[in-house]
Amino acid sequence: MRSWRTPVGVLLTALMLFPVYWMVNVSLTPMSDMRKPPSMFPVNPTTEGYERVLREQLPYLGTSLLVAAGTVVLTLVLAAPAAYSLAKLRPAGRPTLGFVLLVAQMIPGIIMALGFYGIYVKLGITNTVWGLVLADSTIAVPFAVLILTSFMASVPDEVLQAAKIDGAGPWRSFVSIVLPASRNGLVTAALFSFLWAWSDFLFAATLDSGGALQPLTLGIYRYIGNNNQEWNSIMATAVVASVPATVLIVVAQRFVAAGVTSGAVKD
Repeated sequence: MRSWRTPVGVLLTALMLFPVYWMVNVSLTPMSDMRKPPSMFPVNPTTEGYERVLREQLPYLGTSLLVAAGTVVLTLVLAAPAAYSLAKLRPAGRPTLGFVLLVAQMIPGIIMALGFYGIYVKLGITNTVWGLVLADSTIAVPFAVLILTSFMASVPDEVLQAAKIDGAGPWRSFVSIVLPASRNGLVTAALFSFLWAWSDFLFAATLDSGGALQPLTLGIYRYIGNNNQEWNSIMATAVVASVPATVLIVVAQRFVAAGVTSGAVKD
């Protein structure tokens, strides 16, 4: 008697997706209808919110893509060699380093933002895209190192020993064997790094609120005033902002769910 599982699964899925539906619903609702009782379907659907997004928010969207892509690149460049060292080179103090990485993820973001602000002001790098990339990477790198360490630890030591016998040094083994075998871990780390940078508001509001190039989260915030909330524009921007993240998740999900055994076979 498992027939009840399907309707329960459909019901739970509908409940989880209802906020997404409501976001689309509000994005199509005219501003003149916002103060009326809410309707499950937009009575007079309009695309004025999306037209405003295309007219005003594209620069913010481009900045968010730039910051997120830069964060992914910087995170992988720093995290992959660090994870390889912890997983295979086994340096002294490895447990302590792992503990420090865990503690780094427990620091509240507002504390980090305030600390960064003082440093950025002294260095004169506030209101810069690469400043946001650096700040977002401090959140993503510890998590990526922990994720990649577990992936790289799964690569058989015998494969690396065989490569060493063939004359491959640590760097060649890292590039030719460990990285291909950890492809799914790299995709997972890149995905979470992108999503963190893409959805960041705290660092953006603290470190780049006066810059010429601002991310999309600050673009949405522009529509929220003291006495006026332009909800159709806010929700239309949220829908547009959800598209890149959704596409990335759909494309990367098979890598995230896959194993880590491919790529470590020695001919």
